[in-house]
Amino acid sequence: MLNTEEMTGRMIARFHELYGKDARPQLFFAPGRVNLIGEHTDHEGGHVFPCAIAFGIWALAAVRPGKTMRLCSLNFEEKGVMQAPTHGLENDSALGWANYPLGVIRILEDHGCALPAGLDLLFWGNLPEGAGLSSSAAIEVLTARVANDLFSLGLDGVKLAVLSQEAENKFIGVQCGIMDQFTVSMGKKDHAILLDCAKLDYRYAPLPLKDYRIVIANSNVPHSLASSEYNLRRQQCEAALADIARVRPVKKLCALSVEEFDAVKDAIRTPEALRRARHAITEDARTLRAVEALESGNLNIFGELMKASHLSLRNDYEVTIPELDALAELAWDQPGVLGSRMTGGGFGGCTVSIVNEAAVEDFIHSVGEGYTRRTGRTASFYVTETADGAGKA
Repeated sequence: MLNTEEMTGRMIARFHELYGKDARPQLFFAPGRVNLIGEHTDHEGGHVFPCAIAFGIWALAAVRPGKTMRLCSLNFEEKGVMQAPTHGLENDSALGWANYPLGVIRILEDHGCALPAGLDLLFWGNLPEGAGLSSSAAIEVLTARVANDLFSLGLDGVKLAVLSQEAENKFIGVQCGIMDQFTVSMGKKDHAILLDCAKLDYRYAPLPLKDYRIVIANSNVPHSLASSEYNLRRQQCEAALADIARVRPVKKLCALSVEEFDAVKDAIRTPEALRRARHAITEDARTLRAVEALESGNLNIFGELMKASHLSLRNDYEVTIPELDALAELAWDQPGVLGSRMTGGGFGGCTVSIVNEAAVEDFIHSVGEGYTRRTGRTASFYVTETADGAGKA
């Protein structure tokens, strides 16, 4: 793969080929994200602890006359240039990936921020598609940032995240929580974000990893929230909440402590809903404990809680698959590993591990070989750094 500087040069040349040599596009970037701990708690009003990463999506964008958008992606060049109006957009399966940016434009219109002119857009990203590193959130927030800056809409980063989430919920049809879009929009280099998803209260926590690196292992089993059982898990959590509300008024599962949950869990009428609720509530508690451990310098406890998170996602929330379990289990046995867990929605995608810098090369070799032996698949590995949120590149 070309490095980003080479790819930017190629993007500019291609933009002029597609949209004319007189165009003066501006370059924007939106990062992917990896969640260190706090999975499937965001939609239940809990806490998450993600960070933005240096892999992401770039866009060249220029205002054009009229009320038409032209979109192209160098990752899907076979699709060519697609055109769509700036007003009254509806989801069109024939447009594929383009529905994500177009959905954002529609939601902006719904909130009184209709584009006053057209747009030419060219995208390229180095986030692996379907890996669960928030490529969908990245392109949504990126589009929102482009529109906000080029048309001076005056929206802040939190609002851009909220509108991007709404686009995924209403236009794409995936009932995701706010974590992905918030992290992509509000990320800060060398920090993770402790986010209270119920109130959108947040604070940045320094990542004092010192001699450790973040290593993402891609199972190369494609991850697609829209075609997975993600929405079913949401429904099961809602069923658990409704059952609990019959005996104790509560609006979100994660408003309950673990002790409060234990006192009312018998009200939940199905074992599946009980397990889903137990995961959300115990994961919320793990996340708060993990951030406390990190801020007190106890990285070992942080790593142990990452492992406990994975086991809960496997046993109670049931969103891991054998390939993700293999990557995590192999990582736990490697020297120099503080912790490892699946990250993202599940049903494919990636694990995230915190690995001593001196052990990274051996980690990739040993886990990669073990993964192939156990699954017959080949994993991909990404050693990454934290990054700032979406903005001009």
